Amino acid sequence: MENAPLNAKTIGANAFALFTKNQKQWAAAPLSKESIRAFEQNCSGTFSAAQILPHDSYLINLGHPETEGLEKSRAAFIDEMRRCEQLGLDRLNFHPGSHLNKCSEKECVALIAESINLALSKTKGVIAVIENTAGQGTNMGYRFEQLAEIIAQVKDKNRVGVCIDTCHTFAAGYDLRTEKAFSTTFEEFGKVVGFQYLKGMHINDSKKDLGTKVDRHECLGKGFIGMDCFKFLMADERFNGIPLILETPDPSIWADEIKLLSSFEK
Repeated sequence: MENAPLNAKTIGANAFALFTKNQKQWAAAPLSKESIRAFEQNCSGTFSAAQILPHDSYLINLGHPETEGLEKSRAAFIDEMRRCEQLGLDRLNFHPGSHLNKCSEKECVALIAESINLALSKTKGVIAVIENTAGQGTNMGYRFEQLAEIIAQVKDKNRVGVCIDTCHTFAAGYDLRTEKAFSTTFEEFGKVVGFQYLKGMHINDSKKDLGTKVDRHECLGKGFIGMDCFKFLMADERFNGIPLILETPDPSIWADEIKLLSSFEK
């Protein structure tokens, strides 16, 4: 974990994401004082909390319709929030949850919000950052209205936010390919959710076409979204001051993609 800021520096990044534990396992050893100290030292002078977007375990489902799965997910999420606290991080990115065809979407949204409220009541200072999804399977959070409804049911509005993934947005049916489409999509986001809640973004092209609801990331400019979207995004001041995280599938060109994105800034 403590190597994440060093790896980010190596490729010329000024923001990064990381997992604070193995993202494919439920249990993990507590963070050691040595790891925490090393992480803080490796971030010092280069990365502040506002430039770091940790991600929780992929196993967690805060909208799980069954008691055992829900309780297990909530306990794991609270642990992840506490890990962020220990590291001095101010946000945790997570996929909202899935109804598994065992409850309604409305009920699932209520469970997700209830889970967030529980986690916030047991932690301090860390913002729960809901990531929009592609809508694959029974995943919630693929419509802006769903994100807004979760936020509406969270008690502490100062500790909830969203992360917009460009691939997920496109796969969910929001067009980003032209200047007009990009403008329309984010105008809708602003009206339905609100830019005050935007705490980070995942910057990815899409292997699948518009509205397919299939979550498959592609390198920038090589997918169905195309390069123009990322030019619009980098030149738009509304996206300044938050971590923009590459999740493209070829690590060998991340440094080149970072340079390319930087060249699009006004």
